[in-house]
Amino acid sequence: MTQGAQASDKPPSWAQRFAAWRQAMAIYRDPRMLVVLGMGFASGLPLLLTLSTLSYWLSKVGVDKTAIGLFSLVGVPYAFKFAWSPVLDHLRVPVLGRMLGRRRSWILVAQIALAGAIVAMGWTDPQTAPLATAVAALVIAFLSATQDIAIDAYRIEILTEDEQGGGAAATQLGYRIGLLAAGAGALALSDMVDWRWVFAALGLLMAASIVITLVAPEPKLVEAPHDASRRIPPLLERLNVMVLQPLTDFAKRPAWVAILAFVLLYKFGDAIGGVMANPFYNELGFTGLEIAAITKIFGVIATLAGIAVGGIVVARYGVMRALLLGGVLQAVSNLLFSLQAAIGHDTAMLAVSIGGDNFTGGIGSAAFVAYLSMLCNRAFTATQYALLTSFMAVGRTILASAGGWLADNVDWVTFFALTALLAIPGLALLLYLWRLERKGPALRGA
Repeated sequence: MTQGAQASDKPPSWAQRFAAWRQAMAIYRDPRMLVVLGMGFASGLPLLLTLSTLSYWLSKVGVDKTAIGLFSLVGVPYAFKFAWSPVLDHLRVPVLGRMLGRRRSWILVAQIALAGAIVAMGWTDPQTAPLATAVAALVIAFLSATQDIAIDAYRIEILTEDEQGGGAAATQLGYRIGLLAAGAGALALSDMVDWRWVFAALGLLMAASIVITLVAPEPKLVEAPHDASRRIPPLLERLNVMVLQPLTDFAKRPAWVAILAFVLLYKFGDAIGGVMANPFYNELGFTGLEIAAITKIFGVIATLAGIAVGGIVVARYGVMRALLLGGVLQAVSNLLFSLQAAIGHDTAMLAVSIGGDNFTGGIGSAAFVAYLSMLCNRAFTATQYALLTSFMAVGRTILASAGGWLADNVDWVTFFALTALLAIPGLALLLYLWRLERKGPALRGA
């Protein structure tokens, strides 16, 4: 063996490892990442208004847990956003489309409508008129899902494939800051002012996100291929390009059914637990300020740290290893809430539970978003990413709506132990897909 070969067999030095990690972190210094971060904030802000913040509001006014679980169904638009994503992929907003481009014009329209809908929901009363609250939340979910379609497509198209891991971390960072505003900000403010003013403040924050949309660069447009040799009516050709081509392109990939099942189940356990998190804290006697300070502020900081680590792990070790690490840690961290239930009202334990759960969730989220982004063909970015995240949303909304029934029929210790077990099917599918990738089939988009 030559001296050069011997040298190559030596493990890397600590200086070399540090240099590799520093190179992986360099992606966060790209100015485009600031735009992605800002759009992530706009995407995250309205989400909690149909999830945990809404469930906390309902719990405070005396709505029972089963009804709170059913209220999570207002998030159904997230599960079906693939149905109208082809419109955003192929049609421009009149006038604004020429001024801002296809992606930014749709983002702007959604943000303006969202700001008004958020303010309107604050003027409903879930105790005396729950239907009005449900309708307002449903409108917010529809507009938020529409904004997500455009923002996700924007992020994927503005970055190269090698930059998707960093982009996933940046969008998740902004996303979590948005969750902080709609979570910690809303809960803490609700202890001091009426809920209508809480929603008014959140509506103003949503309106402020418009600035990012106006100054952001428009990504280069990639048109879907047209077959000029086929003589079919223009309307049918448009439907073929908008609807059939994105789906058939995805269905040509090996194990596409397994990919969809994995997307559905990877965060299923976390979704079940997340639906009932705020009712759980409320039953243990935590105040709004305690939940805001520990669950939202400390928790979001832990999440941001996890997201940053997750982005680096993706860049350094690859997306599949990062998915496995995040998935295993997410499942284990759910057991911390079983321990919290056994201990009861203890703020120190709550900090441990939230810190562990959110840090591991951040790692998993960064890897998951990077994986979904890599699956998309850039000719059909909005439609394919919406399809994938719609399957994810089925687990977060429709399937997770049973969380209220489950919490009503078992104690909290058992409830969170069961959410940990629900991670097993997703991890098994991940190992199967990883084995296929090692054999060489093209599972990812062009």
